[in-house]
Amino acid sequence: MNWLLEVDSVAKSFGGRNVLAAASLRAPAGAVTFLVGRNGCGKTTMLRIATGSLVAESGFVRLDGRTYQRPHLARLARLGVLYIPDRDLLSNAFTVREQLGMMWRQLGRAAGGIAAEDAAARAGLGDLVDRRPQALSEGERRRAEMTLALVRNPRCLLADEPFRHLSPGDAAIVGSVLRDLAVRGCAVVVTGHEVQFLFDFADRVTWCTSGTTYDLGTSAEAHRHRRFCSEYLGVPPDPPEGGDGPSRGID
Repeated sequence: MNWLLEVDSVAKSFGGRNVLAAASLRAPAGAVTFLVGRNGCGKTTMLRIATGSLVAESGFVRLDGRTYQRPHLARLARLGVLYIPDRDLLSNAFTVREQLGMMWRQLGRAAGGIAAEDAAARAGLGDLVDRRPQALSEGERRRAEMTLALVRNPRCLLADEPFRHLSPGDAAIVGSVLRDLAVRGCAVVVTGHEVQFLFDFADRVTWCTSGTTYDLGTSAEAHRHRRFCSEYLGVPPDPPEGGDGPSRGID
């Protein structure tokens, strides 16, 4: 497997509470990885460590085979890592068009990104690019953030809850952009609680629970994982591939 991003054996605590302990995340180029888990399990912490915006107490980040013991946000950004948080990414000091232009000039053009006008059209923004982010609906802002990703053309995109509170139409556009980035070779990692949708959408699943993580493989393989199905999904595991009867599933 061509792991473009690896976050290996990281630990992080806040106020004496261990959030992550020996947790890992691996994302291959050209695929969407779904980081799934309950609220407060450490998914956002994992993404922030992966982007260098939060320092882990142990472990390391490896990008394209190069190891970073203390990754730095600006350095990883220059290397092609883009983080879209679960809060607003765009500044209200500038219009969407102005921010797309800045991204294009600073990073996107050299990375082979899509020109701002073409990217905005692909995300269905139209004249909305001349507005400031606070004048947009939540779904429109999320589409504007996806436009920024198309302009940037990241090698690795980590999006925290990109589908939260979106209408079906907005979700379809956001999903289309994420899939387009993966087809272009980007390693895409998403979190979210739209479980059925994301299981159908993602290529791989990683489960975050009790401070650690489990690489469950494909969505089909995740549905055969006994502990995951019992503790998270609350359903019996699917039978083994090719089987036709009940199964205890895999651990």
